[in-house]
Amino acid sequence: MSTIMGRDSISLVFHHFRRIENLKKKSEALQLLILEEERERDNLEKDMESLTARLAQVNENLSRNIATKRDYDRTISESEAAYEKILESSQVLLNMLRREAQCLEKGSTT
Repeated sequence: MSTIMGRDSISLVFHHFRRIENLKKKSEALQLLILEEERERDNLEKDMESLTARLAQVNENLSRNIATKRDYDRTISESEAAYEKILESSQVLLNMLRREAQCLEKGSTT
């Protein structure tokens, strides 16, 4: 009977030993997975830093370009208004010259 108990005890010890070894293997595999995920996280954080810096640069360029375009549009608008005034003044001057020429023609024919 003590031999049976001894075998059962040894069997139980080996069973627990195998379970512990199995848990150690799972723990090691999980540690490898953790290391891999930490590397991936680190890479993603670097990518985010790079993308954040690039986004800031693009936003700065965009703001500067929008301001420049606004200046261009204002200059165009002011130039068009000035051109319109020149055309109107030219038309008025041309009409005055025509009337003056007509008056001179009438005066020289009489």
